[in-house]
Amino acid sequence: MLDDHAPDSPDAPTDPGGTAVGVPPVPDPTAPEFFVNRELSWVDFDRRVLELAQDPTTRLLERAKFAAIFASNLDEFFMIRVAGLHAKVWAENRRRGADGRTADQVLDELRAKLDPLVQEHARTVDRDILPALREHGIRIARHDELTPDQQAVVKTRFENRIYPVLTPLAVGLGRPFPYISNLSLNLGVLVRDPDTRQTVFARIKLPTEVVDRLEEVASPDATVSEEGTPIPADERVFVPLEEIVEAHLDQLFPGMEILDRGMFRVTRDADFEISDDADDVKRALEAELRNRRFGEIVRVELDARVSEALRTEIVEQLGVEERQVYDLPGLLDLTALWQLVKVPGHNELLDDPWRAVTHPRLREGDDQTADVFAAMRRGPVLVHHPYDSFHTSVERFLDQAAADKDVLAIKMTVYRTNADSTLLPALVRASEKGKQTVALVELKARFDEQANIKWARVLEDTGVHVVYGHPALKTHAKVILVVRREGEKVRHYLHIGTGNYHAKTANLYTDFGIFTRDQVLGQDVADLFNQLTGFAKPGRFRKALVAPNSLRDGLLEQIDRTVEAHRAGQETRIQLKMNALVDRASIHALYRASQAGVPIDINVRGICCLRVGVPGLSETIRVRSVLGRFLEHSRIYAFQRGEERIALMGSADIMERNLDNRVELVIPVDDESARDELLDALDRAFHDEDGSWELGADDDWHRVRPQDPENPRGLQRGLMELHAARAKEADQE
Repeated sequence: MLDDHAPDSPDAPTDPGGTAVGVPPVPDPTAPEFFVNRELSWVDFDRRVLELAQDPTTRLLERAKFAAIFASNLDEFFMIRVAGLHAKVWAENRRRGADGRTADQVLDELRAKLDPLVQEHARTVDRDILPALREHGIRIARHDELTPDQQAVVKTRFENRIYPVLTPLAVGLGRPFPYISNLSLNLGVLVRDPDTRQTVFARIKLPTEVVDRLEEVASPDATVSEEGTPIPADERVFVPLEEIVEAHLDQLFPGMEILDRGMFRVTRDADFEISDDADDVKRALEAELRNRRFGEIVRVELDARVSEALRTEIVEQLGVEERQVYDLPGLLDLTALWQLVKVPGHNELLDDPWRAVTHPRLREGDDQTADVFAAMRRGPVLVHHPYDSFHTSVERFLDQAAADKDVLAIKMTVYRTNADSTLLPALVRASEKGKQTVALVELKARFDEQANIKWARVLEDTGVHVVYGHPALKTHAKVILVVRREGEKVRHYLHIGTGNYHAKTANLYTDFGIFTRDQVLGQDVADLFNQLTGFAKPGRFRKALVAPNSLRDGLLEQIDRTVEAHRAGQETRIQLKMNALVDRASIHALYRASQAGVPIDINVRGICCLRVGVPGLSETIRVRSVLGRFLEHSRIYAFQRGEERIALMGSADIMERNLDNRVELVIPVDDESARDELLDALDRAFHDEDGSWELGADDDWHRVRPQDPENPRGLQRGLMELHAARAKEADQE
């Protein structure tokens, strides 16, 4: 079939290469230059987070929160993604990726892109956020800035709480350089014996596991700053732990001369894989978790004030390349800012609290006793967290299922959950009442492995059937299946969502979930559980799209059908919302759709490997990213073909890992009201002016400026207003 950009006539004059004279060649969607490197795109995402920390229109402690999120994001990025690149280099893997780069080239480009960014982050905190917090009575102080009374308090705390858990380790003959654990804060010290003149290096690990990183010291009633201005009596003063330790080094090295000192921090490879041949997934995972802390070093952060001699000593002893070393001004590990964000009494520096409301369809009578099953029998119920309450929807659904005498079985996937979850105890209660209960626990959920192992043991000990899934696949689907006896038949009641069954993140992440008793979907989900818990080859599903078997093909089919409809003269549109767009086959399909003229809107929170605005390739594609007080987490895939509207939702982002290496569940939303609500959220996302960036043809992300600065259109603010008004209207009925 001829491409829309092909020459109009086969008789058109051509150059020796076969291209029509005067007509630009049609770009090849698979060419490396049209695929953005995943790691470099991720850095652009974290830059957007930093821009929120720099935004003067954002409340101050919210800015501190975004600065902390930037730091924690970067830690995980190095532990997983950068570690993977280093592993390829160490294995002498010179294979080029889809973007045409080798791992070694990506590491060099990352260094060039990250170093100025982390410097900017440190300056933003040190010169902007912390001085502004000081004006509001929250101060991080150096030890020598404290009053004598405050220093006396610090000295007592050091002797009673800090000194007993410190272990200085000297390096020398018979004393090798100590192991530096992942993400630990360390003080390097050069110490000299005044008698022998011998100089040694010593390392002190700061005990942040048992002592606060920022030690609060009460401010006296009447103090004056160095500038002579009064300090309020209610000022909250915090001293970094390293300042306290440095001020008392004489007690750690009595009789010695302290020549130099400086802070450093190490990041190690924290990723691992479980062999496909593992016959006991839990035991294999526990072994890997024990080894995680011994991963190779991938980053070293150093206090920029450290002397060249001490820097050289630390870098050489750690055995790292210069491109792995980052010299930073100010505090190391700015995740410590979370401690300031949680300081009570400063609500004016935070966003106004949002209290999730009960969905009107789940408000029959007393909110605490509404019959979720009865609501589902009247039709599907779409909930949108955190605007709709997780407690009065998902938690109530499982509580009611556990107590209902007619419920025969409950099956649930568990990817991430919180320690005080009410969902898993509901499974325990159901099991104790003789119901068939199954928890498909994904032990390999990154950084939640230990918590999931613990929950798995609790569930097993109380009679719940616990299944761990396949070693080679992560079970990432979000689904609860309740089998209920109704007369002579059984009915399937389902909850299918885009987010984890985690009550705390349900207040922070935006996710959709649908309650439905669609029996075709119910049979699909029942088959899925049987495949995951039993021994069977994956079969075909009726309505559901399931990775790794049918999800990519299902999405590509929707794109291709939309292209065909556009060529047939129908009005078409593709709208996608996800966390990351990486999958090459999907990007190529979107390029082909754009070449055919289909309008495409993509809302991606994080990584985007697609380029926009390339002539003849992606001129009809618009990409936006929304960041805000809530983390945008929902996945929605919508397609318009004439009068036909298709909306899909589920657990999967468009990434190879999701489509090839995970069990994912995406479903069509057929109910008109629920579908309209999904499409409304999509439209709001594409018109957001509160916290949006648009990807330009220059591959840079540009902040969207509101047309009316006094009244910007906001996705999240608008949805809060909508749900609050809907709840108020329900109260008045």
